Amino acid sequence: MWYALSVMERKKYRVVTLGCRTNQYESQAFVDQLDRMGFSQAGDDDNADLCIVNTCTVTESADSHSRHAIRQLVRQNPGAEVVVTGCFADRQPDAIKAIQGVSEVVSNKDKENLLSLLYPEEQIPEFSIKNFDAHTRAFVKVQDGCNSFCTYCIIPYVRGRSRSRTTAEVVSEVEGLVAQGFKEVVITGINVGDFDGGKKETLAGLVRAVDEVEGLERLRISSIDPDEIDEDLMDAVINGKNTCHSMHIVLQSGSNVVLKRMNRKYTRQIFLESVDRLRAASPDFTFTTDVIVGFPGETETDFTETLDVIREVKFAKVHMFPYSDRPRTRSNLMPNKVPHDVIKKRKQEVLRLSEQVAYELRGQFVGRKMSILTENKEGGHTDNFLMVHLNESNFSSNELIEVELLENTPTGLLAKPLQHSLQHAY
Repeated sequence: MWYALSVMERKKYRVVTLGCRTNQYESQAFVDQLDRMGFSQAGDDDNADLCIVNTCTVTESADSHSRHAIRQLVRQNPGAEVVVTGCFADRQPDAIKAIQGVSEVVSNKDKENLLSLLYPEEQIPEFSIKNFDAHTRAFVKVQDGCNSFCTYCIIPYVRGRSRSRTTAEVVSEVEGLVAQGFKEVVITGINVGDFDGGKKETLAGLVRAVDEVEGLERLRISSIDPDEIDEDLMDAVINGKNTCHSMHIVLQSGSNVVLKRMNRKYTRQIFLESVDRLRAASPDFTFTTDVIVGFPGETETDFTETLDVIREVKFAKVHMFPYSDRPRTRSNLMPNKVPHDVIKKRKQEVLRLSEQVAYELRGQFVGRKMSILTENKEGGHTDNFLMVHLNESNFSSNELIEVELLENTPTGLLAKPLQHSLQHAY
């Protein structure tokens, strides 16, 4: 047992996470390390001894949320050691150090050694996850950093160049999560398509290796660019035993002119071809995506082309981001900035259309029988990532159950269970 009868066992911690799935994975690694060291998680009314804030800087709004979270933790946990890490900490360390109550600022490159830096005399558990608190699907980081340098993106500057874990490390971590009761795993990273585990280990090979983990029921790939979906990866996903027929493929814009100015490595045509190939192989395949509205120089014609792609693909979900200037990026210096009122109008148009096409997509599945993995007693998602609400609520989270899809609603499909799961929640 780690640190038996040590002072650590009397200490309480809080970990606050902002931003992406990679941050969520890293925060869970902190939680698992702290638990094994003998710390206990602070309750709602407890004063924590150690607070870790894992920040985001992808937009100006993310910066604001990060600052707010830091100040709130300092205020609510008087006397606590407040440690700030993540992308905002990497970009503005001096500004964060100036916030009263902040004890340490740890860069992304030192993030995995954060607890070793705080407690150099102690033996620190490995930085990996054994659990994924409050989730029925576990995110597993397989890669970090990015080499793409899209003109709007600060992430390569604060995360560094792309680097990958080995396939063996990832498989071992997934095996541990499945042993803890997790049925669904999501492969994630800053740029998953860059995965290179060494010894010619590809993303397709990683997918096949994880898919072989005994007891795993569902495997997803988080976010990938359309030009990175080669025939080998498509084969691994389409023909896998547990691979889900849904994928988050990044669009950003439906305009080739804007995509080129963004320094994206694909065209509108390549995006649509990737969608068509996957749907031809599996007609139930669905897609989610990211869209940026108001990129410098985006005309009404450019924006209309984005709306056209949304209509054509019928995404299950669109993550919409209004363009945000980031210091040090090339787009920050570009002329023809789109006025804020125009960005706001386009944002609302995308949100309305996205809800409409998602509703139309779900409507195609009414009357079908499909399985869902429950996320709470009210429902969960199908294999192809359709939201389903159950018409009875006597289920626990993390149950895989067969349902009949009865009716489409604005928030998801209404379904009745056909049988109670024999797989018990953990």
